Amino acid sequence: MSNERPSDKKPKIKASDLEGLKDLRAIAKLLERLHKVGTARDKAQNRDLHMDQYCLLVLMWLYNPILSSMRGLQEASNLKEVQKRLGVGRASLGSLSESVSVFDPEPLAALAEELGQKLPDRTPVNFSAIDKRITAVDGSVFKVLSQIAKLAWIPIGDGKHRCGYRLHTQFEVFRRTPSRIDLTPANPKGPSDERVVLEKTLESERCYLLDRGYEKYALWNAIHAKESQYVCRIRDNPTFEVLENRPLSEQAAKENILCDQIVRFGGEQTNQPPNHTTRVVMVKINPLDSRKRKDAISAPSSDGILRIVTNNLDIPAEIVAALYLLRWTIELYFRMIKQLLGCRHLLSHKPNGVTIQIYLAIIACIIIMSITGKSPTKRTYEMISFYLIGWATLEELEEHIKKLPDKVA
Repeated sequence: MSNERPSDKKPKIKASDLEGLKDLRAIAKLLERLHKVGTARDKAQNRDLHMDQYCLLVLMWLYNPILSSMRGLQEASNLKEVQKRLGVGRASLGSLSESVSVFDPEPLAALAEELGQKLPDRTPVNFSAIDKRITAVDGSVFKVLSQIAKLAWIPIGDGKHRCGYRLHTQFEVFRRTPSRIDLTPANPKGPSDERVVLEKTLESERCYLLDRGYEKYALWNAIHAKESQYVCRIRDNPTFEVLENRPLSEQAAKENILCDQIVRFGGEQTNQPPNHTTRVVMVKINPLDSRKRKDAISAPSSDGILRIVTNNLDIPAEIVAALYLLRWTIELYFRMIKQLLGCRHLLSHKPNGVTIQIYLAIIACIIIMSITGKSPTKRTYEMISFYLIGWATLEELEEHIKKLPDKVA
């Protein structure tokens, strides 16, 4: 017997509630390459739900506020109009829940990267001296998402949750799309440590923008060995010897830059100090006492000086400082991802299912940016959703797009 009270039951979903599905057919073409993923062990060739079909259903869920659960998604798959327009068959609740175990997210990740690379690189002129791909890195983005939308929080009773996964993300700042995402257990220790994950996934010709959680000499050495660069904030009490004080420009002084120094690091990590020349730029900022803030965990105290270390010795100090500030674009981007996912729960708590859902949200963001050519807002997502379900006209959507601000994130 069902535990639901009559008043709790939601009305059945009708095809008329899901207007605009024809617009997802273009995306279906992109996803066709995923059709055979997970079928290697299907010797009888009787799989009913293929990965491309699962992805289409999840995208329909992302763009449609009427669908609020896996059960709602399953119910929508019964509708003949949905089956016709998306090219999917009826999906059982069990197949939707269990099939992600055999769906490899990597081909979907490759598709997201491919689509992202088609977005124009809008690097401003003042950063043109950086001949690397400027890449912001964050190892706690999914935790931020969970705090806001409880996406990765698994209930343990009494209204409490525990975080299930940590999302390690590398984000190309001026292309405005992630270039890589790695999912690990939430506890940031051992192989899940954000510095360990980054070191294993380093690429050449990148300029990595890092926060102080990535302060590790071995990691800096590894980045330098890859012929890449790093711009990393360090803690307030670093141990280093000043080898040279470099002159500051008038512009640097206007931007509250206190000094630009060539240094030699020492102290607790001297068993593997930087094996290359390091440079520290210090910037005056407002002091912060985390004890007076409710978000003390995410906002550690600051003595009023922002210390930034880099292996790039050629660019002006003010550009070093500006590069570090770009790291926050990754958090702005994932705020947009959060808007796509809303305050909904994860459709799956399995690692593959979580990864697939996040990559589909990223693809949805890329599609929005391709449509608009600008940085979308929450209102943009709402307008596209309204258009897809038939509540807004194409003219109304286009009018909204014309009014969008043109900014980085």
